This record gives sequence, structure tokens and C-alpha cells, in this order.
Amino acid sequence: MKQIWVFLLLCASAFALAEQQSDIRFRSQELAKGLYVITGEGGFAGGNILLSTGEDGTVMIDDSIPPLLGKLRAAIKEVAGTDIEFLINTHLHDDHTGNNVSFAETGTRIIGHDKLRERMAENTEKPASALPVITFSDELSFYLNGQPAKVMHVARAHTDGDAIIFFPEANVLHTGDVLFNGLFPFIDLDSGGSVQGYLDAQEKVLELADENTVIVPGHGPLAKESDVERSRDMLIDARQRVAEMIMDGKKEEEIVAANPLADYHEKWNWGFITTEKMTRTLHRDLHMHGDGSHQHGHHHHH
Repeated sequence: MKQIWVFLLLCASAFALAEQQSDIRFRSQELAKGLYVITGEGGFAGGNILLSTGEDGTVMIDDSIPPLLGKLRAAIKEVAGTDIEFLINTHLHDDHTGNNVSFAETGTRIIGHDKLRERMAENTEKPASALPVITFSDELSFYLNGQPAKVMHVARAHTDGDAIIFFPEANVLHTGDVLFNGLFPFIDLDSGGSVQGYLDAQEKVLELADENTVIVPGHGPLAKESDVERSRDMLIDARQRVAEMIMDGKKEEEIVAANPLADYHEKWNWGFITTEKMTRTLHRDLHMHGDGSHQHGHHHHH
């Protein structure tokens, strides 16, 4: 009997999801010659997508979630005449790699960091065709469509297989999920992410960007350099608040109850990473990795 209930619940939630998805629209916007961002509106549409298209073919960064495949392909068709030659996955999460299998079937070559392929290969539910066929350890360059691009690994950040992609001539940068613009970030500690690595990745973005760079975050609206700074400053301060409570000997539940991130709740809290979840992530990360200061050679003991 229990199975039937679970099955009915699954059907109901799948149906609810499908209902929501009928409202989702993809919008494309040209950022520079041959460079388009595709963003979803009206519900959860996966991560923000970037396309470079022109006479050399089409390169896509990330590919949303399976229920939206038809809509995504329609949006691509509007801006790119060709099939997708290359697909770069910024990291392994399903809302950025959800349609890998489908694109692989139509001849797309998938590219991702070594660790992304490793982790995806460990996941027995993923068919082999979902995996990248081209991987890199540090960085990779593209010279296509008159829009050169550099794909760079940022270590132990959102996951341990994150890539950011910079188009220097267009001054456009896709951060993957090392930026959730205006939202508490998801730092996936179970997939090799860390708070310090996440902050280091944001510093790398800031190193590459100037005030005119168009920054495409994994989630949220298009960003500027100042948005990345705001996100970084919030995270540094939030970590400090939790660290101080740990040093005072407080345990996780006491810290959550005291709500050290209360000031940030109104602006940064959202459905997936609530203020409580951000607090727990910071607490867990500090227990796993310390406060990050050892990486910079200051040893201060309290």
C-alpha cells in the first residue's frame, strides 16, 4: 500500500512541476556580437545559459532541466542557426547538466572539468552519454566566432569541478554557480565545495572583471562587478558571525536559534538556501575547514 501512496505523491508532484513549467518562458538577449544569454522567467528554469554562435558553429554554456528541453531548443533555434557543437558544463548539478544526454544524441561534444566527469561517472543513475567527452584540469581556450573564450577551473568552490568562462573581447563572464546574484549561495560541501574556495573563486571573478563586464551568474539577474563584491562581503561577514559563536562554545542548534544572519534575511533568503540553511552550511564548513585563515598564513588562536 505504501508504494502506491509514494507513487501517487510522485505523480502529483510531477504534475505540479509540469503545471508550473507551462508558465516558464526562455528569454534571449544579445550581449555582444554572436553572444546571447538565455534566461528563464516564470518559474525555476535551471541555470542561466550563454551561447556563442557564428560561422564556426555554436558553443553553449549549461543546459537547464529535462522538462524544459523543448522550450530550450526552441530558444536556441531563434538565435543560432546550427546545432550545438560544444556544450560546456560549469559544474555537475542537474539544473546545469540536465539535458546533456539529449544534446549528446544530436552530436554535441560536452566539456567539463576532470572532477565533474569523475563525480558524474560515480553516479550510477547517469547514462554514460551525459558525461563530458573533453575534460580539462586547469584551463582551456576557445577561438571561435571571433569571440575567444577562456574556461578556467576554480578549486573547491561551489563544487570541486567548477568552471568560469570569460570572453575578454566581449567583456562577458559566466560564473556558473560561484555567483547566485542577490541570493544566499549554495555551497555544496558534499561535492567538494568550501566557503573559502567559494570566496577565492569570487576574487578570481573580480580579478577578471571591470566595471563594464557583463557577468552572467548561475542564478539570478545579470550582474556587475559591484554585485559580486556585495555577495563576497556578505559571505565573509556571515562566516565571521558564525565563527565567533563557535569560538564562544556554541553548538549548531544554539547558533541557528540565535540567528546570527538575521540582518541578511530580508535581502538574501530564498526558497532553496534559506537563512537557516546558510547558517548551517557556514557552521558545517567551519567544522570541516576551519575559518580559512590558515590558508593565508595567519594563525590566530582564540
